[in-house]
Amino acid sequence: GRYELELDFDSLHLPSFPGVAGNISYFELLKEKSEEDLVKRGLSKDPEAVERMEYELGIIKEMGYVDYFLIVWDFVDYAERKGIRVGPGRGSAAGSLVSYLLGITRINPLEYNLLFERFLNPERVTMPDIDIDFDEKRDQIIEYVRERYGRERVAQIGTFGTMAARAAIRDIGRALDIPLKKVDRIAKLVPGQPGITISEAFKMSEKLQEFYQEDQEVRKLLDLAEKAEGLPRHISTHAAGVVIGADDLSNLVPLQTQDEGIITQLPMNDLESLGLLKMDFLGLRNLTIINKTLNLIRERHGIELDIDSVPLDDPEVYQLLQTGKTLGVFQMESYLFQDLNQRLKPDKFTDIIALLALGRPGPLGSGLVDQFIDSRHGLREPEYLHPSLEPILKETFGLILYQEQVMEIASKIGGYTMGEADLLRRGMGKKKKELITSERERFVEGAGKHGIDPDTANQIFDQMEYFAGYGFNKSHSAAYALLAYQTAYLKVKYPAEFMAALLSTVMDSQNKVGQYVRECKEMGIEVLPPDINKSDCEFKPDGDNKIHFGLKAIKNVGESAIAAIIEGRKDGPYTSLDDFLQRVDLRRVNVQVTESLIKAGAFSSFRETRSQMLVKYEELYGKANRYRQKRAEGQTSFFDIVEDQESFFEDKVKYPEIGEMPVDEILAYEKEYLGIYLTAHPLDYYQEKIARFANCDCNKLQDRIEDDDKLLKDDNLLFAGIIIERKNHVTRNNKMMAFLTVEDWSGRVDLVVFPDIYSKFEKNLSPGSRVMISAHISDDSIIADSIIGLDTSLLEIIIKGNEIGAQKLNNLKNILRKYPGEIPVFITIEAKMRYLLLTDSIFWVGGSIYLRKELEQLLGKENYKMHGGKDE
Repeated sequence: GRYELELDFDSLHLPSFPGVAGNISYFELLKEKSEEDLVKRGLSKDPEAVERMEYELGIIKEMGYVDYFLIVWDFVDYAERKGIRVGPGRGSAAGSLVSYLLGITRINPLEYNLLFERFLNPERVTMPDIDIDFDEKRDQIIEYVRERYGRERVAQIGTFGTMAARAAIRDIGRALDIPLKKVDRIAKLVPGQPGITISEAFKMSEKLQEFYQEDQEVRKLLDLAEKAEGLPRHISTHAAGVVIGADDLSNLVPLQTQDEGIITQLPMNDLESLGLLKMDFLGLRNLTIINKTLNLIRERHGIELDIDSVPLDDPEVYQLLQTGKTLGVFQMESYLFQDLNQRLKPDKFTDIIALLALGRPGPLGSGLVDQFIDSRHGLREPEYLHPSLEPILKETFGLILYQEQVMEIASKIGGYTMGEADLLRRGMGKKKKELITSERERFVEGAGKHGIDPDTANQIFDQMEYFAGYGFNKSHSAAYALLAYQTAYLKVKYPAEFMAALLSTVMDSQNKVGQYVRECKEMGIEVLPPDINKSDCEFKPDGDNKIHFGLKAIKNVGESAIAAIIEGRKDGPYTSLDDFLQRVDLRRVNVQVTESLIKAGAFSSFRETRSQMLVKYEELYGKANRYRQKRAEGQTSFFDIVEDQESFFEDKVKYPEIGEMPVDEILAYEKEYLGIYLTAHPLDYYQEKIARFANCDCNKLQDRIEDDDKLLKDDNLLFAGIIIERKNHVTRNNKMMAFLTVEDWSGRVDLVVFPDIYSKFEKNLSPGSRVMISAHISDDSIIADSIIGLDTSLLEIIIKGNEIGAQKLNNLKNILRKYPGEIPVFITIEAKMRYLLLTDSIFWVGGSIYLRKELEQLLGKENYKMHGGKDE
């Protein structure tokens, strides 16, 4: 039979609040809760606060969102009661005073001039968004909502993965049965940048055009792939979206089951169009970090710190930000924000709000950041096109930084209502030409009523239009600035607790653990290897300047084994390997766990060395396990027990007389079982040389690729590392190239070694090699230009300021060419900033005494230096 489906886009299917309001309406309940909190926060005598609250409640009631606010209040209140940390706000909801009074957000919008209309206004056609951040227990909130509203009314939202250009080519190639190698070759001609289309790739690649013209099969492949591009390929669960219906969702939207439970077969925007309530429940690692830090402060100092009440003007917090030491600080970890903090030098909370709005591609690319920083330090006078702009733009030095400022200008100068101003802001942000043209006339006319001439009004409109694309949501920035401040506060006041919490949340990321361990070192905090008697499941402070590695971070050691280890410690510390095996539950601690603990250094407080324990542990484990089984089966007599204890448990175990294993072996085990080099690093030996000749590290490079961090140039990148992995690849021309993974103290990166570089430096490309790499970035890939062994001697030539002219430079080139060899030549130019350059290998030299004499004659003895193979 045929079925008729009618989709209703006009009705709202919002759930009703299931709570009991007694004899009063839900609106009165909302008003009562808001008024109670107004009194609690000491704002009930503030006429501005009372007026704003009443105004917001009126709009909420008029637009039919009373239940919506109560629903959000209810699950946020549940989170508070269950000790689940809730974020201070996200997006435009932080502009609502009612949200603040209900505890949905943590920032008073009146203090920072945040606009309610940016969040909700009568002209707004789409539903408001209250997105909430939770700590790692966010799944408990979703479960609570399912229980509260009925499982049939709640679902997570589906999201469709669409076919990108390369994927479309590969999928169509498979369907057409074209050989995989050929398809792969065509797909690789499409640049790897996100969002690129086949037609864009076609314009960029002559090779692709060539294949298309000459090969019928390729033509068909590309034509069909272009049609498939952008089509849904698979469905998965949206990271945060949850939908709550007024009725059984199966009557309203198509559903399907997924591992996570029921999900919708419509994406988020379609659900909104159908009048359903969707919310984002986001898991935010930084809230978990705050919670863990507060728990450690309570355990260690007996202090119940209320992080939401700490003063926002603590000088120590701003000193930390000004130094740029913001690793671990929310939203400020990247090199971009470290640099911005050092340049801006924030000393008040509004500076942090501005900083988060500035650190984005728009402001960075437009010159707005430089203008703002110059104004902040009095190097640029703020300019206002008209005096009436000063009250609106004073805090941002005459520049439009926030979307709310565009709205205020439209309202106070153009005579718009705030709702209309929000629509204008959106239109400008989306560059809607027709709307902008029609609104310009209206704005100029409105400005005229405020005594502003048409020329000036047009200039103001131009300024609004220009900055609307860059403007940031101030409410969002303010809420996230609070999280940034709180994490900086904890880092300054409770460094050991904060860093331990930070490390505990990244145990699954070797890069992050390595980065934070290095940061601890710089802060004067020693991160110690795991200790069987002192370590807990997670990282744990030991005094104010030591942190013990968490047992959970050891490879092969699970939570059940850790629980058994901690239970066994209740009878006192373990004194030896055999004592440990006697007392721990061997059903949960198997032989593999024991081996991992030895290799990770968890038994280092025992008298025996790692080497001795590794020889003996299997035999001891077997004995202990047989004894446990005998006891469990009730087969032991009193004499058996005495005999067993005497022969095994009285510390009479004979260990072989061998010394501890070499340092390199200990480090290799640390790397394998802890994921990082902890007690030392293989590159430590070359520290001085790396400090002298590297201008970036692996973490900085990764930052540049992931966040498009333009602080790092794209060429002349010099960094050192250990080659962790090498994958060889034969090119179409039958030449060898390689893909390398390289690691230093800060993290790891992948780089490409093309055939010419491969053939020149092949001897330095073995896994385990310690190397200095010169590279450049192209299409988000790191391309090697040269790879030098760190044990190699290096010649450094120092040029001060403008001391070297064309003739002298020519003479220098001639001298270097005269003594060819394999010693790389670095040129250091010492001007206002130190600039380092690795010369082309045609200028590399041999170690001749005559070379040194000629360089001394040309440059002077102090202006060249031969650096030996290892740190001298």
